[in-house]
Amino acid sequence: MKTNSDLIKIYLTHILIFVSGILLGQDLSKDIPVYSEPIDTLPELFIPIDTLSQEVDTISIDSVKPPFLEAPIVYNALDSIVFSLDGQKVYLYKNAKVTYQQIVLTADYIILDLETKEVYAEGVLDTAGVIQGEPIFMDGGDEFESKTMRYNFETQKGIITEVRTEQGEGFIHSKRTKKISADEFILKDGKYTTCDADHPHFYLHLTKAKVIKNNKIVTGPAYMVLEDFPLYFPILPFGYFPNTTTYSSGIIIPTYGEEANRGFFLREGGYYWAANDYFDLSVKGDIYSKGSWATKLHTNYKYLYHFSGSFDFSYNVNVAGEKGLDNYKRTPQFRIAWTHSQDAKANPSRNFSASVNFSTSGFEKQNSTAYTANSYLQTQKSSSISYTKRWENTPFNMSANLRHSQNSRDSTISLSLPEMTFSMAKIYPFKKKVRSGQQKWYEKFGINYSANFRNSISGVKEDSLFLTSFSKDWKNGIKHNIPISLPSFNLFKYVNFSPSFSFNEKWYFNSKEYTYNENTKKVDVETISGFNRIYDYAYSLSASTNIYGMFTPKNTNSRIKGIRHKMSPSVSFSYRPDFGKEKFGYYVPIADDNGNITYYDRFDKGIFGGSPGRGASGAINFSLNNNIEMKVLESKDTTQTAAKFKKVKILDNLSLNTSYDLIRDSLNLSVINIRGRTTIKGVSLNFGGVLDPYEMDSVGTSVVRVHKYTWNHNKGLAKLGRLTRANLSFGMSFSSKDVKKDTGRGNNNGDVEGEGEEEAEVEGAKMTNENFGYVDFDVPWDVRFNYNFNYTRNNPFEKGKISQTLSFSGNLALTSKWRLTMNSNYDIMAKEFSFTTFTVHRDLHCWQMLFTFVPFGYMKSYSFTLSANSGMLRDLKVDKRRSRYDNNYR
Repeated sequence: MKTNSDLIKIYLTHILIFVSGILLGQDLSKDIPVYSEPIDTLPELFIPIDTLSQEVDTISIDSVKPPFLEAPIVYNALDSIVFSLDGQKVYLYKNAKVTYQQIVLTADYIILDLETKEVYAEGVLDTAGVIQGEPIFMDGGDEFESKTMRYNFETQKGIITEVRTEQGEGFIHSKRTKKISADEFILKDGKYTTCDADHPHFYLHLTKAKVIKNNKIVTGPAYMVLEDFPLYFPILPFGYFPNTTTYSSGIIIPTYGEEANRGFFLREGGYYWAANDYFDLSVKGDIYSKGSWATKLHTNYKYLYHFSGSFDFSYNVNVAGEKGLDNYKRTPQFRIAWTHSQDAKANPSRNFSASVNFSTSGFEKQNSTAYTANSYLQTQKSSSISYTKRWENTPFNMSANLRHSQNSRDSTISLSLPEMTFSMAKIYPFKKKVRSGQQKWYEKFGINYSANFRNSISGVKEDSLFLTSFSKDWKNGIKHNIPISLPSFNLFKYVNFSPSFSFNEKWYFNSKEYTYNENTKKVDVETISGFNRIYDYAYSLSASTNIYGMFTPKNTNSRIKGIRHKMSPSVSFSYRPDFGKEKFGYYVPIADDNGNITYYDRFDKGIFGGSPGRGASGAINFSLNNNIEMKVLESKDTTQTAAKFKKVKILDNLSLNTSYDLIRDSLNLSVINIRGRTTIKGVSLNFGGVLDPYEMDSVGTSVVRVHKYTWNHNKGLAKLGRLTRANLSFGMSFSSKDVKKDTGRGNNNGDVEGEGEEEAEVEGAKMTNENFGYVDFDVPWDVRFNYNFNYTRNNPFEKGKISQTLSFSGNLALTSKWRLTMNSNYDIMAKEFSFTTFTVHRDLHCWQMLFTFVPFGYMKSYSFTLSANSGMLRDLKVDKRRSRYDNNYR
């Protein structure tokens, strides 16, 4: 740092050179020395007063005014810092920076006037004639760029030219701007836009405007400019743009349009209320000229670190036809949606969540404005409100749920109000708390417990839900389950045996009483209220192991290192006693006039199922899983010293399972289930089937299974069993190869500006092959399709039913801005397409174009939208559509 004596020498040197130039008649200013070392001017600006000195008059000190600057001005430059002859001006060159409190000004050329407390900044022309290092002004969190700038630190006023600044979601450009206070600007011939390009693609031309930081923007006469083409009509006499960092209340402007069936409309208009930091509320409505209307309520809420969620309610009335005529129809519909989630930090042992989606059947088809396959094809809706509680350092936990599901196809609803579960994780009561020595066999003894309470109704129509009887139509009960795992052991080191015992008990609060009516010759059923206990138990013993088979090629030059076949057989035996005996009291025998006895279940169609099955069961269950893998050399060069091998799955899984009941007197063998999965060159293939080992025969008017094995009465593949069900599905996807593209001309964001945008897109997507003289366009694309085949034939005397469907979708990116998508399904047996959509999307940088087309079917429609990307300008759009409510296109 230079001292005061050094400064005097510098100033005298400047004066001598200046006087010499006058006497010689030459310009010697270029010979003035430049000092790159920062000079400390603070001692000149703020001279500390020694209050201990005897010369100081303390009375005069009290009358001294406080300094006008509350902090020192700090400045520096990369190239040089030059002072004027009087020492009141400082010239900073190259990457200059001036800092005052939270204000930071950077530029390649800055003049700092220490006397007037003003600063002037501008850029500098380089050797190519391009201005570099233009001023950037930062005040706290605000920042703007300009061509030139003059600013006074004392008055906080300034003049700025060619300013560019971001205000909220928008950007302001102005040729000349006056800063009249710390938070206010006045500008002339300005531009307001949401486009972030240096030369915006569209903007609102402001003849004059006032900007209040973090508050609002008020303008005089303004008009729209698109691609430098002014649209003088319509002109806005004045404008108001909210510019707050927090959300605020206001009117929601509706969208307008026309539908053939419902007429002219105003949609999504209403009011938004920004209540506080915890929740907001919006009320919107739709109105149609032909009588239809709708009202909608939406709210969001959030309590930081505790919970958050949203709630929606919609009520719609659709009117079709003319009132007083036969075709008149008025259809009210409603929908309730609620989502709630608890922050994991709020309480680690308790949690409350909700996901509710309840509506009348047909609400989505009649009122949804979405053109998606999911909104049209979805016929199932479900809801869940859940509360869970876990007791820390214990194996116990509890959950309570309210569940709902509905089928919009047949308008049926199922409710579970409530469903509660209490469970205990597996404990080992005989396990020692302090381990010593080898674990004893009895220490492996484990026990679980779970209890489930449910009160529900299912399959009831929407319009009959509130007419149901709680005692007759609703089902309720409690189920207890106690699985006990006994110590497992190995036999011959390779076979694992696992014994187990399970006990189940159900508590029902009503039962059925059956009596034979001599007059009607039918069995009358009456529901009797009262507590009932139904229990069952079973024993089981399972054994499992793994068997490996290896195949190694004899040819040492083969790329195949080996093939491994893994088989995982499992055999289990389970026993359940005959719970149909009279001592259990689960079944009621009823004899008809001919003496035929039929057993009726007293708890038929109970919420957890009926009574345990009649007849004892001693079944042997068998399953076999197969997996085949191959290890191959990755490189064709088999002479590598460090060869790399990879695993290739030939068969992911092939499983079959069946069971044989030793106690039953006939039809002991159950059906044989076969499942398989493999991948062939990237194509995932799934298949399966069900084989019935018994023949079927006609008995009267019905067809029943008879105790005759198929392998004794058939030939060929039919010996394996009678195929009752089969399925096959596979999917494939194709896509373009990944090519690293040269993005061509563009800005830092990869967005190409100006008229060369389309040229740059093509240039970025093509590669020229000079050797062959053609242009290879790399057009990213992908195509996916899935095929499903199902076969069902339960009756061998009837023809089997076959269904085949083909679903396919694809994407095509013609350029980085153009994208085409398609989604469709085809029923091969019916020879017709189902819901099909085509979508064209164009990215216009600060705008976007979207065209959606449904060519046929109930959802036949199209939609064309050209809109600004900014959410603040969501109403700045061109929207043309023909919805599914319109009978014909125009």
